[in-house]
Amino acid sequence: MIASLLNMIEVTRLNGKGFMLNALHIEQIESFPDTTITLANGKKFVVKENEDQLQEKIISFYRKIQVISLNQGIEEFE
Repeated sequence: MIASLLNMIEVTRLNGKGFMLNALHIEQIESFPDTTITLANGKKFVVKENEDQLQEKIISFYRKIQVISLNQGIEEFE
């Protein structure tokens, strides 16, 4: 159980309920205007966080598991 939580980021449903999502399975993030996360299996989640907040959480997660170096620059997407 603990090992699987290490792959997770915390996000919030529109009703305010938080849940953990496996960041390794995120394929796409869009705003319609609500932020929708699409996983590799096609499952979708609508969350309160905006794209920038999710990007920060995902980058932090990747740094934590050492996929991205702490001193490696991250280019901003426009």
